[in-house]
Amino acid sequence: MMRKIKEREKSEFDQKVLDVARVTRVVAGGRRFSFRATVAVGNKKGKIGVGVGKGLDVSQAVEKAVADAKKQMIVVFLKEGTIPHEVSAKFSSARIFLKPAPIGRGLVAGGAVRQICDLAGISDISAKILSKSINKLNNARATLEALKKLKTKRPE
Repeated sequence: MMRKIKEREKSEFDQKVLDVARVTRVVAGGRRFSFRATVAVGNKKGKIGVGVGKGLDVSQAVEKAVADAKKQMIVVFLKEGTIPHEVSAKFSSARIFLKPAPIGRGLVAGGAVRQICDLAGISDISAKILSKSINKLNNARATLEALKKLKTKRPE
């Protein structure tokens, strides 16, 4: 008798792991290790979310982070593959500046900002991380804050 193997259905969202950190907690008798994963989830059509999850192993942390990211999704206004106007934002110590780019320029961005713009479906953008922040979670959240500020028309 052959068993039917249930195929995993393809999700409408793509995901990228931005950061995995090993977290140590000192208890009586030694150290306890767990993992914190930061994941970006998007559909490349304007929906994007960033989530954080903790678990005893990396796969468990990533699973929790994906679920968290799907809860915190936002919709981004796009105009011909780029953003409609310049925008900047700050989250904690991270400061981000996003600027629209002409068609064909590509993603000129670094670190977590590049991953998030790619998953949001932004194909042409110039971005700069203005702070010295190396914390990918804060950079990702600052990018989301900037994308939330986008309007359909240029602010006067």
